[in-house]
Amino acid sequence: MAGFRHRAPAPVDIAMVAHPSVTLLVDLSDGEGLVYDAHGRRERGSVVAGLAPGDLRVTARGAGECLQIRLEPAAAAAVFGGASTELSGTLADLEEVWGRDARRFHDRLRAAASWDDRFAIAADLLGRRLSTRPPVDAEVAHAWRRTLAGRGRARVDGLAAEVGWSRKRLWSRFRSQLGITPKRAARLVRFDHAAHLLAAGRPAAEAAVESGYVDQSHLHREAKAFTGLTPTAVAAAPWLAIDDVAWPTASRSARPSRRAAA
Repeated sequence: MAGFRHRAPAPVDIAMVAHPSVTLLVDLSDGEGLVYDAHGRRERGSVVAGLAPGDLRVTARGAGECLQIRLEPAAAAAVFGGASTELSGTLADLEEVWGRDARRFHDRLRAAASWDDRFAIAADLLGRRLSTRPPVDAEVAHAWRRTLAGRGRARVDGLAAEVGWSRKRLWSRFRSQLGITPKRAARLVRFDHAAHLLAAGRPAAEAAVESGYVDQSHLHREAKAFTGLTPTAVAAAPWLAIDDVAWPTASRSARPSRRAAA
């Protein structure tokens, strides 16, 4: 969880880099607020970006604030219910997903006196949603955790054997509950690792080898597929993220106010 503040008159134009989480962006700005472009679709205000939304840009003019919350897919499945599986590869207006809860959430956050209060309000809402909705299958959660731990290199057959399921059953349950296939999840996690290496200053060829790509061209294709950017552009992008390595100190138009676990 992170709070961002952008200051007038500097415009904000950020290419969001794919991340292995479902991202909730709560726009607390006055006036024009945040505008999102993805796959030719434009949204304004508060949105939910599903796993691997592709080429996604965020723009803003004037002063404003934004609360970003990242949820691992298993948590997002409970927080957003069945809607989370439909969000994979795209984004949606928060009110379309949460209805009146989204408006009440906005009102409480706007009335809060500090970022700490906002984080507490968000944590309370998320906690209540997590506690009242059924979790994903333990086998699916285990497969996701192993995919993260292996940085996308764990094979689907091996994961299925670990949980005692057939490959077909794991593939079906994983996709229906998390909104993404095990193979695409592995690609996303692998790319996330490579992207962090690029942001840390590693050459594309080294990042490709360390992340398990066949070669630099393979990484280039994956970067374009997940973000619409080249590896060089990914390394320089001021991501709307809480990761220290993913937020270049040279970028001052929009910076995280603070962060908390979510």
